[in-house]
Amino acid sequence: MVAALQEGSVEVIAAIADAITTVLELDGTIYLCGNGGSAADAQHIAGEFVGRFCRERKALAAIAFSTDTSVLTSIANDYAYERVFARQAEALVRQDDLLWAFSTSGTSANVIAAVEVAKERGARVIAFTGTADSELEQMADICFCADAESTARSQEIHQLAYHIICDLVERSFANS
Repeated sequence: MVAALQEGSVEVIAAIADAITTVLELDGTIYLCGNGGSAADAQHIAGEFVGRFCRERKALAAIAFSTDTSVLTSIANDYAYERVFARQAEALVRQDDLLWAFSTSGTSANVIAAVEVAKERGARVIAFTGTADSELEQMADICFCADAESTARSQEIHQLAYHIICDLVERSFANS
């Protein structure tokens, strides 16, 4: 697992934290999406930003696209599951926002579709993947790739990385 935290990880993590901090300082919103365990990670991060991670500070604007079952199921039913995140991005994502997309394979069609919408709108895109040189990695402005021996190990590395990111972002808003 440690080998998956390859050289350059620290710089990528810092760059992601800086990008998120900049968006939030400009009153933008962080939107997150992913499937399965990645959906849980997206919701976890949104909770850390809106609530708090380790210290008191103002609430930070973050929304995980996987949390509203009525929205998810209506889009899946009326359009297709591949559109569940993109349709929400069409309704919500603006130029000053950031989409944080999770896909351990880097090829999840519904995540890719949301990234396409975010890019069309001029929003920044952060990707967390578990597969190097994936389609998602190629589309993202910044990508953290935990190329490990299994999805479980990639997700564990993702959690470590996003907790560090949450801490760095939170430090920027301490006492606010």
